[in-house]
This record gives sequence, C-alpha cells and structure tokens, in this order.
Amino acid sequence: MRYDGARLADFSAPKTGGNKRGRADLSFLLMVLGLLILGVLMVLSASFPRAFYDPGRVTGGNAAYYFVRQLFFALLGLAVMWLASRLPMGFYRRYAFAFLAFTLVLLALVPIIGVKANGSRRWLGVGGLTLQPSELAKLAVILSFSVLICRYRERMRTIRYGIVPFLGILGCVVGLLVLEPHFSASVIILAVGAVMLFLGGVGIGWFAAAFAAAGGGLLVLLTFFPYASSRIMTWRDPFSSSSDEGYQIVQSLYTIGSGGLCGLGLGGSRQKYLYLPEEHNDFIFSVCCEELGFLGAALILLLFALLILRGYWIALNCRSRFSFLVCAGITTLLAIQVFLNVAVVTNLLPCTGISLPFFSYGGTALLIQLGEMGIVLSASRDVLET
Repeated sequence: MRYDGARLADFSAPKTGGNKRGRADLSFLLMVLGLLILGVLMVLSASFPRAFYDPGRVTGGNAAYYFVRQLFFALLGLAVMWLASRLPMGFYRRYAFAFLAFTLVLLALVPIIGVKANGSRRWLGVGGLTLQPSELAKLAVILSFSVLICRYRERMRTIRYGIVPFLGILGCVVGLLVLEPHFSASVIILAVGAVMLFLGGVGIGWFAAAFAAAGGGLLVLLTFFPYASSRIMTWRDPFSSSSDEGYQIVQSLYTIGSGGLCGLGLGGSRQKYLYLPEEHNDFIFSVCCEELGFLGAALILLLFALLILRGYWIALNCRSRFSFLVCAGITTLLAIQVFLNVAVVTNLLPCTGISLPFFSYGGTALLIQLGEMGIVLSASRDVLET
C-alpha cells in the first residue's frame, strides 16, 4: 500500500503536550520474545551434532558451543532492544547519517582486513568475536532513506532529489558489498530501498525502468556466465546433481519431508547429523520442519506473519512521517528475509545464503535484529490514539 504521510507531520516526536511517552506495544514485544525463545531452542537442537564433531576444532568438542554463544547474544540483544525502545525517534533521525558513515567505513575495511570464510570476506574480527557490517548496512539504509524522504518530501518525483541521493547511497553500500562478495545482502538492501522509495512517492516509471534493467542484466548473466546458468539448472532440478551442486538443497528437501505432519519431536532430527549443511544457520528452518512437522513450521510462519502485520499496523499509526518510514522499512526488511529464507530452503528460489531472523545462528545478525525491533517498539510509544 502506498502511503504519502498526508496525515503525518514532518517531525520526529509527537506534540502531546509534554515529553511523556506511552507504553511500548505489548503484542509486538510478546511475538518477538516468542520467536526469539523458539529460535534459541532450535539452535541448541540443530547445532549440537556439528559442535560435538567439530571438524575444524573450533568448538573443542563442546556440544553446547553454538547454543551458549547464541544465548549470550540473545540476552545481550534483549538489552539492546530495551535501550533502543527507550530512545526517542528523534535520536535515530539526528544520527542517521553518522551511522551510515560509520557503516560505510566498516564495509570498506572488510575486503582489506576482513575474516575470510567459504570464499568470502564478510566479517571483521573484534577481539574473539566477529562483526558482520552488512547487517548494519540494512538498518543504515532504512534510517538514511527515511531522513531524506522527509527532507525532500515535496520533491521526491524529481531526479535531483528523489533519485540521485538515494542511488548514491545504494551505489556505495551495494558496491562495497559486491567486493566481499555478498550478493544476497545486496539484493535485500536493493529491495528494501525500492520499497521505501515507493512509500516516499517516487514515480512508478522509475520502478518499471529498474525492473527492465534488472531483467536485462539477468539475461546477460545467464547468457555469458556459465556459472549463473548452472545455478539455475540446479535450482530447476537439484536431484540431477544431488551429490554435487544440488546436494544442499536435496538434503534440505529430505529434511523437510522427514517431518511429516507432527514432526519427529524436538531434538529428534536425523538430517542434522552432518547430512544437512548449515543446519544451524541458513537451513535451520528445514530442521524446524523435521522436528516440529508441518504444524510446528506453520506455527512459526504464523508468528512471523502476525509480527509483520503488527509492525505495519504500528507504522500506519505513527504520528510522524519519519517514524512511519522507519517502521515500514524495518518490517519490510523482516518480511523479505523470512520469505527469501523459506523460499530458498524449500527450493522455491535458487540457493543463496540468507539467514532466518531470530533463528539462524549469528551474533551480529541477532543483535541488529533485536535492535531493529527495539526501534519499532520506540515508535510504538508514540502511535496515534485509536
């Protein structure tokens, strides 16, 4: 739905006759906590065989290694979410571009001093921990776009104000991500940016041109780059190369199919015993399907759907245009990541590395996701009375 913010004033804090803010949205908070608890439990169940086997001797044979780290980041993330929910929306507007500049510096450092894994440099080493700047970039784009859309509110249909500055930000962020390379994060950021520009009032013709350019680029990629066409062929028939390129998705489909209606029970997965790659990370939803069955997986997707709908409800009832844009952007980001992850593990889309929010193992992603939920909760303190 397109929303021009006609009933929203262009400011960051509501004029309520005082500085007192309302309570955070309880239903949104409870759904976040429910998904977080389920996610941490699934990391414990999905990760302990690989942690115990530990071919790289990273975990030292400690079966609870990934679970303990995920639990630590979950608790730390709750503190981040609480802090983010207490900060006024004006704070995020004031420091949006400082945060963007900080993120760009981190992204620029990744190809130079980043930690390499699986052929890509996507992390920065910070002490004994790693930081993934691409997660920060998603939030930085949302905040900076929201500020610019509010600033150029009446001129969003012009090239100078409605196109050039936004393409400049996207070009810098995506260009640095391609150097890692991190194509999945690039696609997500481009999609979120497009949605925000649509909400900001950019003309439909620009989106038609962008889709046409994307289609032409895809055609060139499939024609002149054999690797890309090979990925498409694997996606169309993964069983034709089930021991090679199609191995991961075939194992994912086996895992999902093994769960049946009610599942094998929490902890009962067989495929997680080193058959399914990335079982505690990008493909953790497959393990959810195997252990919790169709009913359990449907419940998880229902919780995500309700959370996303509530996020949009909060956005539509925000008092300021900036708050509306930030909430809509964060909720759209969540929706895109959930859809893409589930689509990949079920082979609806070609295989690529996209994590499932609150479930996939990863400290940086979990911290940022909970921080984003805190920002939505902050905006919910100022919603219009209904």
